[in-house]
Amino acid sequence: MNPVAPEDSVFEVAPRSFWQALRDLAISAIVVTAIALIVSFISAASAHAQGKPKGELRIGYQKSASLFVLQKAQGTLEKKLSPLGFGVKWVEFPAGPQLLEGLNVGAVDVGYVGEAPPIFAQAAGAKFVYFGYDPAAPRAEAILVTKDSPIRSVADLKGKKVALNKGSNVHYLLVKQLEKNGLKLSDIQPVYLAPADGRAAFESKNVDAWVIWDPFQAAAEKATGARVLADGAPDVVNNYQYYLGERGFVKKHPQVIDALFADSVEQGIWLKKNLRQAAELIAPLQGLPVDVVELALRRYEFNVKPITAAVAADQQQIADTFFALKLIPKPIKVSDAVVTAQP
Repeated sequence: MNPVAPEDSVFEVAPRSFWQALRDLAISAIVVTAIALIVSFISAASAHAQGKPKGELRIGYQKSASLFVLQKAQGTLEKKLSPLGFGVKWVEFPAGPQLLEGLNVGAVDVGYVGEAPPIFAQAAGAKFVYFGYDPAAPRAEAILVTKDSPIRSVADLKGKKVALNKGSNVHYLLVKQLEKNGLKLSDIQPVYLAPADGRAAFESKNVDAWVIWDPFQAAAEKATGARVLADGAPDVVNNYQYYLGERGFVKKHPQVIDALFADSVEQGIWLKKNLRQAAELIAPLQGLPVDVVELALRRYEFNVKPITAAVAADQQQIADTFFALKLIPKPIKVSDAVVTAQP
């Protein structure tokens, strides 16, 4: 056996040490990179968790709810709720009854509707509470006749066909206006139609009058020259608008409700001071001409306040009237659905 020269020994061992070191270095680099990635991921996840809202206010709204439409477009409520750790989710509904159903099944936390939908919802056993209202807007609903109609007073409606949305705010307006003029609902021919169908029947003169609310009212006035025969003023109806909520949410998150109030008041004040600009922002979202929206905005007041005993009593009167007309199956006590009824 030939002896191995020292040089051979060097050249055999050295390459193995070199590749061993290179491998160890590569492994170390991979480990360091992996640790860095893990730390980076944890940091990002932590930052995301810190920035993510801890809660969410889900608001049910209709396109006809101009103030909510403005707030949604401007993102002002989101800014108000951000310091509280709350985000906002806007959920659109076609009308008040569907919104109340959404509130009842837990799809939304709060909503904004007129006087009639909550009465029907409460009579049907829906779980909600009134927690705020906007001041009276008696001119934001009216009995309309065509510009060339011979009808000059509510008394002239006797025996006439009158279109209206059954069980809506205007149903109550019609009843009260008829009473004021010595008539009953049985003295006219009610034709129950949704707003779109009501306008079609009105324009084609298949009905003699149409009872409707804004912005549909303003649209008919501007587009057809429709004449206001009578509205809710003076002292016929108040036509309040209500803020409703899921009872547990309203009680658990008073700061969120306060923020909603504050933003609604601020945006309402801005809207009334800048009617044209507000109308220009709202009109494309409602699919209406700017002048129609501006006219409708003039007839509403936007200054949300907590429910008072007097306002609850007014709503109770409507509920009693609807029960007498057999529009709801049983009498209801509105105060049972009021969070706090103040003097």
